[in-house]
Amino acid sequence: MSRTEATVRAQPEWLRAVQVAQRLPTGSRVVHTGCGTSFHAAQTGGWAVQALDAAVDPPAADVLVCVSHEGETELTLLAAERFEGAVWLVTGAAESPLAKIADEVVVCTPSIETSWCHTASYTCGVTAIQQLHGADTTGVAGEVEAALAESVSAPPQEKIIVVGSGLDWPTAQEAVLKLREGARVDAVAYHTEQILHGYLAPVDGSYAAYVLLGEAGARRERAEEAARTLEAIGCTTTRLPGGRPVPDIVFFHLLTLSVAEARGVDPDSIGRAEGTALGKAAGVYPG
Repeated sequence: MSRTEATVRAQPEWLRAVQVAQRLPTGSRVVHTGCGTSFHAAQTGGWAVQALDAAVDPPAADVLVCVSHEGETELTLLAAERFEGAVWLVTGAAESPLAKIADEVVVCTPSIETSWCHTASYTCGVTAIQQLHGADTTGVAGEVEAALAESVSAPPQEKIIVVGSGLDWPTAQEAVLKLREGARVDAVAYHTEQILHGYLAPVDGSYAAYVLLGEAGARRERAEEAARTLEAIGCTTTRLPGGRPVPDIVFFHLLTLSVAEARGVDPDSIGRAEGTALGKAAGVYPG
């Protein structure tokens, strides 16, 4: 079993241990930031700015919630240093460069993930952010346990599209990042409305599509329209309920593992192995 799969399977246990005592100040303007997987987690908290943008143009807010699993992400650290308000950190490391300058440190995982393809740190980070905002996450570990019991198979296509909006937009982005990192598959995330425009031009039956339907109303109506359109142009299209960032991503964790197995790919290294193109670029690729 790969380290990635072991961590995916450990998520219910990790999630049950997420117990955040702190709450964000009532009435404060809160902005969230991070890079990569951490930025996708940051987006689930509401107002979010990519760390590069937050560093270049510090947002006008009272609290900056930084998400960084190891607390060492260069641009997130720079954003925190340049922010004029209070800095809160959601992390897996109690001690780190970011922890040293943060006003509040929330450790949300029992350890640092050893696979480069981060999974449990994402779901624990999202859960910690929800608790910081006062949400009740009591049932999330059970929901993840149920999601892990499902069987998810790799599609025959080698290209994948994931579609979502609202709370499902971070899920779509994180799903695609896992597929690209863990299975080295050509996967792309599209916002529900955007894919219904010119982005469809090159899409055909060589793609498998996964559409997160989300909340009832206009978002779901447009998601259904996107799904019907993708089916009409020949995509194998799977509709997913959406609306629940933590359990929803678990489907894509399992999909990543299935695709990686089908392609004979090690999901742990995210392509950094010695001799690979990305491995050779390690000196310039920060990850």
